[in-house]
This record gives sequence, C-alpha cells and structure tokens, in this order.
Amino acid sequence: MFQDGKLYIGTSRKPDNAINKPEYLELKFGNRHGLVTGATGTGKTITLQILAESFSNAGVPVFCADVKGDLSGIGAMGEAKDFLLKRAEEIGLQPYDFHEFPVIFWDLYGEKGHRVRTTITEMGPLLLSRLMNATDAQEGVLNIAFKIADQGGLPLLDLKDLQALLNYMGENATELSNQFGFISKASVGSIQRELLILEQQGAEHFFGEPALKISDIMRTTNDGRGAISVLAADKLMMNPRLYGTFLLWLLSELFEELPEVGDPDKPRLVFFFDEAHLLFNDAPKVLIERVEQVVRLIRSKGVGVYFVTQNPLDVPETVLAQLGNRVQHALRAYTPREQKAVRTAADTFRPNPDFDCATVITQLGTGEALVSTLEGKGAPSMVERTLVRPPASRVGPLTDAERANVLKVSPVAGLYDEDFDRESAYEMLAARAKKLEAQQQAEQEAAQQQQNGGSRWTLPGFGDDEPTPSGTAKPKGRTGYQRETVVEAAMKSAARSMANSLGRAIVRGILGSLRR
Repeated sequence: MFQDGKLYIGTSRKPDNAINKPEYLELKFGNRHGLVTGATGTGKTITLQILAESFSNAGVPVFCADVKGDLSGIGAMGEAKDFLLKRAEEIGLQPYDFHEFPVIFWDLYGEKGHRVRTTITEMGPLLLSRLMNATDAQEGVLNIAFKIADQGGLPLLDLKDLQALLNYMGENATELSNQFGFISKASVGSIQRELLILEQQGAEHFFGEPALKISDIMRTTNDGRGAISVLAADKLMMNPRLYGTFLLWLLSELFEELPEVGDPDKPRLVFFFDEAHLLFNDAPKVLIERVEQVVRLIRSKGVGVYFVTQNPLDVPETVLAQLGNRVQHALRAYTPREQKAVRTAADTFRPNPDFDCATVITQLGTGEALVSTLEGKGAPSMVERTLVRPPASRVGPLTDAERANVLKVSPVAGLYDEDFDRESAYEMLAARAKKLEAQQQAEQEAAQQQQNGGSRWTLPGFGDDEPTPSGTAKPKGRTGYQRETVVEAAMKSAARSMANSLGRAIVRGILGSLRR
C-alpha cells in the first residue's frame, strides 16, 4: 500500500482486460489536492477509505467525514470476504493483509464521538452569514456586531452571547449607527430569528468552549502512523448548511494557523471533503472566490484537500482547476446535465489513445475508476482504467460497543466532552444591565456624559462607570437583559477592557475567522 514514497491505488487494465500496471499517488504530490467523483453506489466511499489507509500508513494524519455511517469500519481489522479476495486476486495484490487503523471519532452533537466546538468569534462574520443565509444588509449588521465586540472587549463564545449583543445593538441602534453605519432594527430582528432557527437545528452544540485545537486532528501514533479523524456526519447531514460551513471553517482554521512549508516530502494533513456540493450550493460569489484562494494557498502549508462528490459539475471550475489527483468512478448519462458532466469529466483527463474517456466513464463497474495522478515534475499522468484495491480495514460500520471502546482509549478522551462556560458577552451585558438598573436619571446623566466625554471612544450605554468630580456615578440607559447572579465587579472589568482596547483590532483571515 505504501512503497518508495508512493501510495498504491489499484491496478490498471489493458483494452483486452489484461493487467497493465500498478497505479500510484506519489506522496510528495499529496498536497496538490484531488477529486473523487462518481454516481451513488460506484465505490467512492471505498476509494476514500483506501486513500485514508494509505496516507495513515505513510505517517500523514487524515480528516474525513462519515456521511453514511459506514466509514467507521476503518478503525477495525478487515475480514476476508469473497468479493475482497477476488479483487485482490484480479489485481495481483499479494499478500493481502488486514489491519486496523488509529481512529479518533468526532461528533458535533457528542453522541458518536468527541464534541467539536468553536466560538462565534473564531467563526467570523462571513462564515456565520453563510450559515444563516443572511442578506447583504444582515451581513453588514453582523460585521458591525463583530466590530463592536472586538473594540469593546466582549468575547462572543456561544449563541446567547451573540443574541445579547444584538439585543444591545437594537436598543441603541440610533447612537451606534452614527459610529458604525446604519443599523436597521429590522435586520437585527431577522438575524435574531435566524439564530433561533439555528439553535433549534442543533447549532448551539457547535458554538462554545473548549474549542477544537487543530493540533488534535494532526496527531501521529507511536509507531509513526497518522491518526484518522472521522467526523460522524449522518445526523449532521440533516442540516447540510451547518455541515458545509463547519468543514469550511475547519479548512480556514488550518489555513490561518499552519506555517508555510513549501512542498514537503509528504503532506502534513489530508482533508477529505465528502458531499462537496453542499459547500458550493447557493454560495455567494465572494465565498467561492475565497474558497478558491484558500485551496490554492493551503498547498504551501502542507495540506491536501480532496473533494468527494457525485458530479464534477458540483465543483466550480476555478476550484476544479486546482485539483491535480483525480479518481473518476462511473457516471450516468441519461439527462442533458448528466451528459455534460460526463464530457466535463472526460475533458479534465490527459487522454489515453487506447480508449475514449467519455465512453468508458459510463461503462465502469463498481470499484472501477479512471485514475490520473501527478507524476514526474508535477504533470498529470495519462488516464488509466483501474480496478481500485480492496481496503485492509473493515468494510462497514463499527458496532456501538466497538465505537465506545475506541472512544475510551482515544488520545483526546476527556478533553472536549464537558462544556465550559466562562464569562463572556452575555454575562458582561447582563452585569451592565443590573448596574444600570440601580442608577437614576439615566437620560440626563447620559447627555452630560456625552458632553464631557471628549474624544474618548465610547459606546452608548456602555461607557464610564467611574464617579464624576461631583461624586455621583454616571448612569446609563436601561436594557432588557437582567441576571440575578452576576456581580458588580464584572461591569467594571468590562469597562476597563473597553478602555484598554482603544486602537486595537482583532485580525481576521481570508474567510473572516479569527487569526490566533
């Protein structure tokens, strides 16, 4: 499966069905990205499984999504089934050994794997807008919300933090519009309704702490194999927008955190993006442009991105052009769109004079594919009709007991399984509301504060809490947030954070996520 810096994919056949030669993916070109396509039932999942096995054996960590639930078998030793032994014999794979592979299971809902979380701040306004399917006006309000949070020292960790900040913006829309641009109360209300929908769809499980550390999906074992991180996505697929946004966020985190390494001898991580069409469906042009930019630039950070989807037309041409290693399973060609997809797939390969790609694509059997990988100085190899090798791990899912045993001995066991809710925007704004409730004559004192504030940076209703020279406190307007358990010191801490944050800007990357 791995020899001389090459990963064995399968064995190609001649037109007379005789064995031609083994087909490999050169490890040094593993970060040049790839594409695995084909209709349902043609063997895409097995191809993903054997590629993950090969990269793991080569010491490369892998991240992939288990959409149907049967990829979890990669964590168990394979079984000698007739159709597997027959395929091994057909391609001359001797000896055909079975192995289990080091697996870490992840799950946004915490049911079939370790919890995966990120914070609202790290997600950023662009990806959050994508998740909410926000309009341009709503996206503008979200950008202002993040600006206020950045400048005001308000950590946005979970959905209730963002709800609290939006409520504050709605109550002070007129004053904030003078500083940051027009804030429509209608847009604020629409965003709040979308957040409620996200919460009902389970997105609240995704936002919070402890946030996922990229290093935990880039682990290797003591024997030098790369850990295979498998995301349980069968339930997540019920909310496809959350699925696509999560994987895009993870890709952007890799891009922002990893240093430049040029072209290493082997990738630092290989990322499989299954059901890739969910990323691009109804995506705005600006998002597609940024995805293209990330895919193009992340190669130099040693990360290979492999898109897995049914139809090559699911991936925009600008992104498709970045994918050097290709495995094309059978496609149907009944409708005009399907026929166009076949022609598109055929045109992306370096032609083989022995057969016509467009014809062969519709004739491929299960577990058979057209394969072209980069070779030599990075040029694509001539396309070959290939029988994909059988996997060494189990074909099919783990049982619940087997999955539980894997979770018990996981290297990240106990790190992400419990929620941690530290003081953040919700608590700070609630403490401010409680403080304001004890103040008198809010409008008169707020006007005096505005006159005496000079050039200091302030937010309406969130300014100084220190006594004036006359010895009286400066009260503010009241908001609707109240919380009985917060203490007065929290308000003072928030005010000091805002004062110290003057001139500070949180740096965000290409996709708007926080650069740590």
